[in-house]
Amino acid sequence: MTAGTPVVSLREVSKAYPSGTLALDRLSLDVEPGELLSLLGPSGCGKSTLLRLIAGLTEPSSGSIAWADTAAQNRLGFVFQEPTLMPWARVEDNVRLPLMLAGMSRGESGRRVGEAITHVGLEGFERAYPRELSGGMRMRVSLARALVLRPRVLLMDEPFASLDEITRFRLESDLADLHRRQGLTVVFVTHSVFESVYLGTRVVVLSPRPGRVAASRRIEGPAPRVEAFRTSTAYLEACRDVSALLAAAMERPLTLALSPSGGEGIEPPLPREGEGRGEGRR
Repeated sequence: MTAGTPVVSLREVSKAYPSGTLALDRLSLDVEPGELLSLLGPSGCGKSTLLRLIAGLTEPSSGSIAWADTAAQNRLGFVFQEPTLMPWARVEDNVRLPLMLAGMSRGESGRRVGEAITHVGLEGFERAYPRELSGGMRMRVSLARALVLRPRVLLMDEPFASLDEITRFRLESDLADLHRRQGLTVVFVTHSVFESVYLGTRVVVLSPRPGRVAASRRIEGPAPRVEAFRTSTAYLEACRDVSALLAAAMERPLTLALSPSGGEGIEPPLPREGEGRGEGRR
């Protein structure tokens, strides 16, 4: 694969389900080598479907998906929305699972399991069970299980969405550092403007279902990301720009609300004159 050649290219890809739902419609996208691509869009716009198509877990109804490097295609890691750990297995055995399924012996896999656990900062918890871990730690185990395959491309489907803000911030910074140290290509699905900008070297905005690429914006920032970036002028300006792109994609006005903690929200439109604010029906 030559420099500048996309890792994977999607051209005019559509995906319709047997129920008749059209999840994606003529979507075209290039994933560039070494980037951390944030896929941003409203719920139900086909973000998860797009990841599954890239991973080869489902086939497009039309269009094409072409990999420039078959080695990268065969070395994919996938992190789901939930950790999906085996509750009866210790951390090290949950991380070892992909290697066992690939036929690698316990002895051969030991070093790689240890490396993956170290990469996500879980040294000392190798013998713990999932029930003994916090939500953030369980997600770290899920990430280690993906890394143990030594992937070239890492696909992540809203992995931090259910975590508290403090844990989410910490894991976002850890992921950004891991992306830089290992030279990974990452496709990260999120519905958070703030998360997309903090993590992404590029943000791609998808339209509401059926999903299409509505806009793309490159994000300039320190590599790896540092916490000070969250309060920088460049970060806040990028968040407002991306919010505007998302609003345009949804074809209705949205107002990005910045909280002192860095949280976010979409402010609803003000009620028309004569309408109540939250009163019950009479």
